[in-house]
Amino acid sequence: MAAVSLRLGDLVWGKLGRYPPWPGKIVNPPKDLKKPRGKKCFFVKFFGTEDHAWIKVEQLKPYHAHKEEMIKINKGKRFQQAVDAVEEFLRRAKGKDQTSSHNSSDDKNRRNSSEERSRPNSGDEKRKLSLSEGKVKKNMGEGKKRVSSGSSERGSKSPLKRAQEQSPRKRGRPPKDEKDLTIPESSTVKGMMAGPMAAFKWQPTASEETGSTSIQAADSTAVNGSITPTDKKIGFLGLGLMGSGIVSNLLKMGHTVTVWNRTAEKCDLFIQEGARLGRTPAEVVSTCDITFACVSDPKAAKDLVLGPSGVLQGIRPGKCYVDMSTVDADTVTELAQVIVSRGGRFLEAPVSGNQQLSNDGMLVILAAGDRGLYEDCSSCFQAMGKTSFFLGEVGNAAKMMLIVNMVQGSFMATIAEGLTLAQVTGQSQQTLLDILNQGQLASIFLDQKCQNILQGNFKPDFYLKYIQKDLRLAIALGDAVNHPTPMAAAANEVYKRAKALDQSDNDMSAVYRAYIH
Repeated sequence: MAAVSLRLGDLVWGKLGRYPPWPGKIVNPPKDLKKPRGKKCFFVKFFGTEDHAWIKVEQLKPYHAHKEEMIKINKGKRFQQAVDAVEEFLRRAKGKDQTSSHNSSDDKNRRNSSEERSRPNSGDEKRKLSLSEGKVKKNMGEGKKRVSSGSSERGSKSPLKRAQEQSPRKRGRPPKDEKDLTIPESSTVKGMMAGPMAAFKWQPTASEETGSTSIQAADSTAVNGSITPTDKKIGFLGLGLMGSGIVSNLLKMGHTVTVWNRTAEKCDLFIQEGARLGRTPAEVVSTCDITFACVSDPKAAKDLVLGPSGVLQGIRPGKCYVDMSTVDADTVTELAQVIVSRGGRFLEAPVSGNQQLSNDGMLVILAAGDRGLYEDCSSCFQAMGKTSFFLGEVGNAAKMMLIVNMVQGSFMATIAEGLTLAQVTGQSQQTLLDILNQGQLASIFLDQKCQNILQGNFKPDFYLKYIQKDLRLAIALGDAVNHPTPMAAAANEVYKRAKALDQSDNDMSAVYRAYIH
């Protein structure tokens, strides 16, 4: 993109590395986020996303001048949602400008009428009145200026597909004078919001309120349009639905990766993309600085570490192991103890998301354990995810992940229950989805899973057998602390019924079939 003359408040198209141009707005950065050295750049908040980053000026284009061009070359659903958010923002800004102008005119007419009724005779009084009018007009002008600057936004709510940038160790809050730099919420975009994610909300830094630290998706190291990969050698064990997308993004962002999978044929594609092949888990760990693993359940996680030619055999002082599997706290604590006993460093880092989010590099990573290792994994986490959280001691991430998936699994069962109830009472399932998409429950998760059901397409994006496993572990977590989990227990029974109907290897949305058989 050619360099252009831009300033604070301008709407732009921002280009970041391999990602398509995306609509955004130039805003003031958080006070604790320093501007990168070198070439001139602007801090941009992207519409329809949570993302923001320093972007080089040559990677920016004015929004209006290039709108038609960009719309022609980008046809994705999330891209259209972002464009809708921009247009909604412009409509609301225009409406406020017109309202301000109308109110200003009414005020002036009322003042003129009042002046005619009580016009002063004294010259001093006339001068005072003139000065007073001047102050009012000045204030009115400033009011118009604030409105016309377009600095009143409120975020739209759909995630930016694939557009990932790095962030500082601490995510800054917006300066006080930037409180009005949020984008008005489009009902269209709101209808497609992705569950727990709300666009343009500045996440808290490490604080008493959250008790966690997050690495977000916009750092000065990404100003050149790509992530700066660590120089450490990376290993990865397990190339399932999640692992495959993670490895692909690590390679795309320039990491040196050695892979292993129980079914060796799955490694072939990644070897073609530049990965190296490890013959055993022990060999991968011994030849790499940091080894990640992502497998299906507690038994698989233990076998990978403790089994023949397993991870433990490759551990020696200084070697790092990061388990990204969703397991229970007891399992991850046991693994941490045996790794550390050999002089290794351990981090648990289960991921929230699905196959599509893994492929897009949009996972949410929940980490706990060795804080230094968490920092060392920064570029890897930024390559594979939109956000990572550090939650403290080992076991915390496992607990949090089970709670997240308990909520998700229960919600999915409720969606299926509602659709089947609509069907048996003679209501349109499509109409039910349309109504839900216009309400407070609207989300990409809701829309996608309902579409799966309506189309009868249960190709796995998140295996049903794994969400049932997570519900089972979450219920056990509740039992361990004598906390009731009746909603999760009820949902678990429905998933068990679906498994009995041979739906284990289908998507979690296939729980629908438990209600119709």
